[in-house]
Amino acid sequence: MRYMLLMQFSEQTADFPSIGTWAPEEIQAHIAFMKDANKKIADAGEFVDAQGLAMPEQARIVRAGEGGAPLITEGPYPETKEFLAGYWIVDCDTPERAYTIAAHVSAAPGPGGAPLNMAIEVRQVMSAPTEEL
Repeated sequence: MRYMLLMQFSEQTADFPSIGTWAPEEIQAHIAFMKDANKKIADAGEFVDAQGLAMPEQARIVRAGEGGAPLITEGPYPETKEFLAGYWIVDCDTPERAYTIAAHVSAAPGPGGAPLNMAIEVRQVMSAPTEEL
């Protein structure tokens, strides 16, 4: 089964300072951890994809406007406290294994090397509608 692990990031809490305040070596340690985590998932044969996402100020919300033309607004909204920072798609045998992977990447190091314990949302990727539908 495939699962999407969604890395939620918040710069609004004291426990999670803005990445712009991290020392270069702290950012490098964080990236090295993520690369190592991806390698471990790949070595286990469970890696499908993983990507980091641009900061929210670069995001745009798009809706269909008149005649189907794109209607583009800035987003997410400024009052949003958390945003999607990146994701993994993994292919593993059980939801418990997806939870284990999520817990591992949640502990990526932040300032001072302390684990960030980021929220990682785990959702099964649906290949088709359920039989009930």
